[in-house]
Amino acid sequence: MCRHLAYLGPRKSLRELLIDPPHSLYRQSWEPRRQRHGVVNADGFGVGWFAEPDPVPARYRQAGPIWADPSFPDIARVTRSGAVLAAVRDATTGSATGAEAAAPYSGSGWLFSHNGSIGGYPGSVAKLAESVPAADLLALESRTDSAFLWALIQARVREGAVMAEAVASVIADVAAVADARLNLLLMNDTTIVASVFGDTLSALIGDGFVAVGSEPYDDAPGWADVAEGVHTWRTEGRPEPVEGR
Repeated sequence: MCRHLAYLGPRKSLRELLIDPPHSLYRQSWEPRRQRHGVVNADGFGVGWFAEPDPVPARYRQAGPIWADPSFPDIARVTRSGAVLAAVRDATTGSATGAEAAAPYSGSGWLFSHNGSIGGYPGSVAKLAESVPAADLLALESRTDSAFLWALIQARVREGAVMAEAVASVIADVAAVADARLNLLLMNDTTIVASVFGDTLSALIGDGFVAVGSEPYDDAPGWADVAEGVHTWRTEGRPEPVEGR
């Protein structure tokens, strides 16, 4: 459906993270190696990053394929960050189009991306929508299952759940009413929360950094598959599993 990547660590240019690696997210837009659903990811892309000391992330999103944007390589070359989330999109048939439908979504100092789909959306999750304030539903960035998932997670955080708990509970509730693939990534400037539910996820933990993505961006020996469930990595790169079902 999509490919996405989150990175925490020493500041790097977006080009170093997203374009230069031999199997980068840029290349995964037309030649993914582990994608189970779909063939190419040409229905939009987005990058979000944190620039110290501003706690509100910046975003750059476009409706077309990442390789067709002549501005992005220059932007990527000169933009540096130690906290980045990026995604390339393969849109579900019938879902919204446009830059506003491309991840990452944002709110409350977090960035969010969804790799997967919710079968029968929106009817299948109509009951769950009752737990989201009407104003939030009306303010969804796009009419997509991904934007709806982000609204659900934020509603539960406002009710007192920490991010990993909110993600786990949303996955459990959506999976109970719909056939869904729910590989989620969200992050702020110190923490990555990720779920594995229905697709692949890999992590590379190095000296002071962690990269978590749909598939490895290079052939470094440290990449490892992430087990199903919900996991948290902080700046020091130590995983803290949380039940995801």
